[in-house]
Amino acid sequence: MDDFKAARLVEAALRCYPHRWRRRHGDEAAELAALLIKDGTPPVSIALSYLAGAVRERLTPHPGRLSAVACAVLVAACALGVSTALLASTMPAKAVGTGQPSAPGHCLADSPGVVPAMVPAMSHRQLIIREAWHVRAC
Repeated sequence: MDDFKAARLVEAALRCYPHRWRRRHGDEAAELAALLIKDGTPPVSIALSYLAGAVRERLTPHPGRLSAVACAVLVAACALGVSTALLASTMPAKAVGTGQPSAPGHCLADSPGVVPAMVPAMSHRQLIIREAWHVRAC
């Protein structure tokens, strides 16, 4: 194969790469191909290698684009979570009666010995009744 046909074959393979890749690496790749052809490497082999690289380059996701999409999804998820938390914190609490308990397991916020406490594993308040040497939660 003469030099002109070999150069055109390699140029055609390099045109398959994305524009941003050719702008950054195109001159270097063409120079490398010329050196390899001068050393005896078949131009078809070089062109096939460049075609495989172009396909790989086009199919591989790029971190710049992916991170922008991931960042947008993360911001949307955080905004949804914050708005949900704010909505849940503004809802009225359940009313608690002020009379005597109707059943032994009932808790009253106004009874002596009742201490409201936050339980880390739960997202709502829990009343803890402290009686003589006994703690009962409800």
